[in-house]
Amino acid sequence: MWLSFKFPIIKFTHSSKFKFKFASTAALAHFNVSHTNFSESEDSSSSSSSSYCSSNNITKDNIKEESFHIVKSLQNDPSLAFSLFTQLKQQQFVGFPENISTYAAIIRIFCYWGLNRRLDSVFHDLIALSKQHPSFEIHDLFELLVDDGGVNGGNHNYMLRAIDVYLKACVVLKMFDKAIDFLFRTRRHGVVPNILTCNFLINRMVESGKVDMALAIYRQLKRLGLCPNHYTYGIVIKAFCKKCELKEAAYVFKEMEKAGVRPHSYCYTAYIEGLCKNMRSDLGYEVLQACRRENVPVDLYAYIVVIRGFCSEMKLDEVERVYLDMEKKGLVCQVDVYSPLIYGYCKSHNLLKALALHEAMLSRGIKTNCVIVSYLLQCLVEMGLTMEVVELFKELKESGMFLDGVAYNIVFSALCKLEKVDDAVDMVEDMKAKRMVLDIKHYTTLINGYFLRGKLVDAFAMFKEMKEKGLKPDIVTYNVIAAGLSRNGQAHDAIDLLDYMETQGVKPNSITHKMIIEGLCSAGKVVEAEAYFNSLEDRSIEVYSAMVNGYCEANLVGKSYELFLNLSNQGDISKEGSCFKLLDKLCMAGDIHKAIMLLDTMLALNVEPSKIMYSKDELLERGP
Repeated sequence: MWLSFKFPIIKFTHSSKFKFKFASTAALAHFNVSHTNFSESEDSSSSSSSSYCSSNNITKDNIKEESFHIVKSLQNDPSLAFSLFTQLKQQQFVGFPENISTYAAIIRIFCYWGLNRRLDSVFHDLIALSKQHPSFEIHDLFELLVDDGGVNGGNHNYMLRAIDVYLKACVVLKMFDKAIDFLFRTRRHGVVPNILTCNFLINRMVESGKVDMALAIYRQLKRLGLCPNHYTYGIVIKAFCKKCELKEAAYVFKEMEKAGVRPHSYCYTAYIEGLCKNMRSDLGYEVLQACRRENVPVDLYAYIVVIRGFCSEMKLDEVERVYLDMEKKGLVCQVDVYSPLIYGYCKSHNLLKALALHEAMLSRGIKTNCVIVSYLLQCLVEMGLTMEVVELFKELKESGMFLDGVAYNIVFSALCKLEKVDDAVDMVEDMKAKRMVLDIKHYTTLINGYFLRGKLVDAFAMFKEMKEKGLKPDIVTYNVIAAGLSRNGQAHDAIDLLDYMETQGVKPNSITHKMIIEGLCSAGKVVEAEAYFNSLEDRSIEVYSAMVNGYCEANLVGKSYELFLNLSNQGDISKEGSCFKLLDKLCMAGDIHKAIMLLDTMLALNVEPSKIMYSKDELLERGP
């Protein structure tokens, strides 16, 4: 929409380097040479443009000098003008930037006919060329457009169209500085871009993380007289929410009231989503309910973001309340509603609830998708139901449902845990038949599967294939290899791997060291694991936990307890899993005194009591 107020129009001036000799269209017929050097094309429009040049006796030399007039003469035939312009560029008859007037001519034609897509293509071309010619300024082009009747000639709307398309081209390319500079230069000359274009710029800046810059542009545009619409205010609300400035976001509604702009559902949804993303889903739901009470139109997406918010906060009772509220109000639930619900229950390992919701969704004729299926499969894996993963995957596959790479990787992991890595490898052919490409996660899972079976040669063959495919191993891949080597008695190779990782630009992390220690301990090489542990300068909680676990695995409970005390004296404890294992080992060894001291330490350091398998009273009953 165009703005209701008008600014005074200031005529641009430009330097003499852009002044060309103008020739009339009729003069084209008097060129001297009867043929051109254009290459013939099978395309009909290309043939038309070649025929045009031939029939008008346009020569190569004259084309380069008069390209502007040739294109301009075709104002009433934009398709032919575009085809001819394309050929002129291909044959390098349009130089840059000396023939910038030819670009101006084709831009005028596209603006006149409202051909925004072709206009966008020309501006992308100009932006690319301007990088090769830093001396060229896009403002020079627009001065040509204005000087030839772009504004004063009554074509103000055409000029605005060119400005809007150029600004959008810059924004799409994330050239925000160029877009902002151009925006304010044209504003100083009395040309005001479309409010929708300004919204597009501000919104893309917010989405790109340039929130402060976006808000600064918004405030500056308001000072210059731009009237925001409801979509502008919605973007500003979203921006403040991204900055966690929820009070400022709420104040925008007062701004709208003062400006006489009625909030659109987009504004309320943006605010609700901002609250939910800032862990205030309870407040977001209150706003949603208030909107419903006041008959403020809010769409289904507002409910979806509230459900997602409660799921991320693991407030599943609240999720169910929202879901039931939607059912009471007769809102038609979509897959976007069920997906976060099922994800929340899967994340909390409430598999029965997740499956019940999935069945309810299917019974309502809503198709499931590979994302939801992946939630269910992953939940089964985490609950140790690996055989069920394989069975469900097979059932879904036989039903004809599309299963993506994520689902395949989950079933690969399940098969590897079942020591059926060969079955997983066989499924790779199935993926290839469906034109699915293996990524680094698939290869890493299969490499791990071979290591679990002790097939080191096959593991490294898979590693080699991954590299040959152009995939660069990441820290997860190397950690799997380090653990596999250690677990299979190749301790020295595992340590040598660390040097190789450095040469590949991958730095070992605490998980790498943890994997090596756990692998050595599981292979019965506790002495080597202890030596490796002592060689590390920086030891994380994960590394300490691995060594505590390692001592427990080797039944060196005394050493495990000493190491635990050493860490707890520094005000920290190892991971809860290793604490529980140590507690269990102390009880099995009959060392109740140390078990009680360990329990007291764990409670003092905020380990949740409900997670501990023994209470203090139960330990005391066992006696000293």
